[in-house]
Amino acid sequence: MDTHAIGILAFFGALVLLAATLQGYVVERRRLYRTLRTIRSIELTASDVRRRELALPLPKRVVAPVFRRLGQAVGQLTPASAVERLRQELIYAGSPSGWDAERLLALKVLGAVGLFVAGLVVPKTLGAPTFRAVILAVLLGGAGYYVPEWILKSRSAHRQESIRRTLPDALDLLSITVEAGLGFDAALARVARQVGGPVGEEMHRVLQEIQLGRPRSEALRDLADRSTVDELKSFVMAMVQADIFGIAIAKVLHVQAHEMRVKRRQRAEERAQKLPVKMVFPLILCIMPALFVVLLGPAAINIYRNVFGAL
Repeated sequence: MDTHAIGILAFFGALVLLAATLQGYVVERRRLYRTLRTIRSIELTASDVRRRELALPLPKRVVAPVFRRLGQAVGQLTPASAVERLRQELIYAGSPSGWDAERLLALKVLGAVGLFVAGLVVPKTLGAPTFRAVILAVLLGGAGYYVPEWILKSRSAHRQESIRRTLPDALDLLSITVEAGLGFDAALARVARQVGGPVGEEMHRVLQEIQLGRPRSEALRDLADRSTVDELKSFVMAMVQADIFGIAIAKVLHVQAHEMRVKRRQRAEERAQKLPVKMVFPLILCIMPALFVVLLGPAAINIYRNVFGAL
């Protein structure tokens, strides 16, 4: 091949390389422009922010900020121990979405003030004496103050009782999955999906904390702090000790599941033994009077007719 042909091939090769380089440059530049247009479309102006705020429902635009500011003001006047107690109770209740200690305090204050005013105004409108209206207003105000906290405690107690009932079955499944060869984290994820409910939520939260980099022992201790169930606390303590001393997790889970089943059976037997005592009051107050009326009523009528009818 002569030098002329080699020069032509080199020229065409250079053109191909130049075209490929320009094409890559153009593609990269178009991608950059597309990214910039996307960012500019995401940027919000003041009018966009105002438009989005006005598009929200009225409770989120007006009521929620009022609740938040009122709760912050009441929280500054409330003892720190009371606020911390409400926060802990919210944790026991599963941390309901949109609720915190400040909003609960604001709801308690609004309920107390609203029911106090209603109990004071309505009886006076109906012509009731002032003394009775004041007593009714005080009672309604106290009820309005304590009812939100009572509802929260009822919800937390129901959630903890659900954890206590579901925990033995969850530990059985966890023990079986670990003995089948799954790791503890994978078994925990499987049980969280299978069981669901409060137990599944707590196990899923433990997994999230572990995936975020927290040590397993700390995530399990936080799990125990979020519950009042003694069985769950003992399970967490056993798992932490097994992790520290290097004990086989499958064996620990098997022992814990057996103990949970025994405690559940003992709790059921205890409730069954308390049942006769609890049935005494309904029998005395409801069933026995009706039975006396049915059995002794005709005899009493006959005695009355025989004694007072002869007179």
